[in-house]
Amino acid sequence: MAPVLALIDLQRIFANPGSGWAAPDFQRVIKPTKELIEILSPQVVFTRFVAPAEPVGAWKTYYEQYPFALQPPDADDYQLVDEFKGAPTLDKTTFGAWGSELAGKVGIGGHLVLAGVTTDCCVISTALAAVDAGIYVQVVEDACTGSDEASHRKAIDIMRLYSPMLEVVTVDQIRELNQ
Repeated sequence: MAPVLALIDLQRIFANPGSGWAAPDFQRVIKPTKELIEILSPQVVFTRFVAPAEPVGAWKTYYEQYPFALQPPDADDYQLVDEFKGAPTLDKTTFGAWGSELAGKVGIGGHLVLAGVTTDCCVISTALAAVDAGIYVQVVEDACTGSDEASHRKAIDIMRLYSPMLEVVTVDQIRELNQ
């Protein structure tokens, strides 16, 4: 089965420098993401983090800290950036995108390639949950960015500890493996 590319949260709320969730290096991942799409199409899934209608449990405290994010899923902030506008999305109200929908696309014992934002939150949360489900995961380092460079580096270093179930790779390595 061909690898599935999951592109995590390439949304305006993370791209906009004025957002409380801005990823400073967001624009850096656009070009490598487009390259990954070319390599792995049509097995591509875009995910979107969206606020729940009514936060419960620990999420209440979370949104008390980030009240600007309590917007409906159709809000401009939650849309994909212009470069990927209009692509179908898998929406989630959790940090990790791994769940029954993504699992269904990857298949039992499948292969998941991850890129997007932020490395230190939604990407690592998705990667580790998929590994726990028995999925071989590749995180494309040059197509991910963190909430800041230091946090990105820390998350990449942590994910390297999960080898051989999770490997940190580059776009060039993905290209070579899929020729």
